[in-house]
This record gives sequence, C-alpha cells and structure tokens, in this order.
Amino acid sequence: MFVRDPCGIICIIVTYIAVFYADYVVIRWIILHTMQDSLWGPFHVVIFNTLVLLLMMSHLKAVCSDPGVVPLPQTRMDFSDIHTAGSGLEEGDERDDWTVCTRCETYRPPRAHHCRICKRCIRRMDHHCPWINNCVGERNQKYFIQFLVYVGMLAVYAITLVIASWVNDCTHCSNDVTIKQSRILHCVILVLEAALFGMFVVAILIDQFQGILCDETAIERIQGHHHHKTSPRTFTLLSQVCGKSHPVLWLLPCQNPPRYSYRREAHLINHDV
Repeated sequence: MFVRDPCGIICIIVTYIAVFYADYVVIRWIILHTMQDSLWGPFHVVIFNTLVLLLMMSHLKAVCSDPGVVPLPQTRMDFSDIHTAGSGLEEGDERDDWTVCTRCETYRPPRAHHCRICKRCIRRMDHHCPWINNCVGERNQKYFIQFLVYVGMLAVYAITLVIASWVNDCTHCSNDVTIKQSRILHCVILVLEAALFGMFVVAILIDQFQGILCDETAIERIQGHHHHKTSPRTFTLLSQVCGKSHPVLWLLPCQNPPRYSYRREAHLINHDV
C-alpha cells in the first residue's frame, strides 16, 4: 500500500536524507577521522550501520504494509437512505457494534475510522503519519514503533560518538584548519539533527505506549470514546501490537501476524453484515 500524498512523499525523502547524512558524518568525520588506528572504528561502523539497516527495514515495512484497510464490498450497496435528511440511519449509528461509513459507503468493524488522506477506513486507526506516508493502524503499528525506537537509538548513538570524539585527544588527527572547520560544522549539524529527531520520536513513543497500555488509540482519545471493559495485562496489550513471538524478537522487523481474518471480514461486508 502506497499513498500518493505529496506531503508524505516529501517527509519520506527528508527522512532518508537525514539518515544517510548522519551515517556519512559518523563514518567520514568521526570514525575515520578519530578512530582509524583503533579497533573501535570497525566496531562502531558495524553497529551504527546495523541500526541504520534495521531502521530502514522497519520504516519500509510501515510505509508499504497494509495498516488494516477495511475491504470494500464486491457489489455496490444502497446507502441512499444515509444521505437522506431525517433518516433513521446516519454515520456512527451502531449495528451489532459495526458502524456505517458514508464516505466508503460500507459497513466497518468496531474501532475502525475513515482516513481522509488514504480515503479508506482503517481498523484500529491511531493516526495518519506523514513520516511513513501511511496510516498507523492495527497491522503496521509494530513497524511504526520499531522505526521510532531505531531513530531514537541512532540519535543517542550519534550524539555519544560526537562527544567521545571531542573529549578524547586525537594525536593523529589532521591539523589542517579547513578540515577542522568542516568537521566542527558537520558535527554541530549532526548533534542538532539528532537532538531534534530524538526528542520528537521520544514524545511520539510515549504517546504510542500510553495508548497501547490504555487500550486506546489517538482518535479515540480525541473523540472521547473510552472503553470500560477490564483491561488485559500489560504483556497481553503489548503482544497484541508486537505479535506473539518472544519479547526479545519484538524489535526485529519481521512479519507481524494479523489479528483478524480478512476473508471473514469481507464475507460479513458482502453479506450486509
């Protein structure tokens, strides 16, 4: 699934420019410049680029994965009464916990919401994120959280490497003024970039985990839809998003098992619920 939204496409381009620039500065101006005679150099290259690879994989998964689009009926349904003034059935009316979307003109399951950018209803939609040019929903929230975690880890890692490179004396570093000025400029830009993106993703991560542990999406908080059912345990709530695998594997951008059957849902919609 790829949404042709100009804002989202620009945000994706900006994301990869920022990631590749950080990788360039870390390798060219920090590791090769200050650790070329140390075993720490290859170690940091491998670790930093491994995190970059995992970040890209999780980001591409979040971008291209189906967030939980509600399938449209195979045959067009008659929802003319929905648009009629005074009709007894309007958008949001419940029918066995299912609701009617007047934009998609179909029934949608509980906790599904319509995205005006994707132009479809998304199951357990949290929000539409321009940085992945996709909705954050039931089937790709895991990858979105992984992306945030890896951005945060890279931001902390980059700032740590910059500080370490300036604290430790480098006896073999070039004394050329131009090279020193270039290194200072790139390091300052990297620190600002890492601090900006780091604080940004930490704020979003806190919001994501708060929503998961409260079993409530961002849209539901805004609309004031609170669930009064007994909340499952923390591990159960996290496993609903991250999968049934071992928690150690939750940060790997592997296949996320679906929570529901598309075939069954399409069957319900096509048979008028």
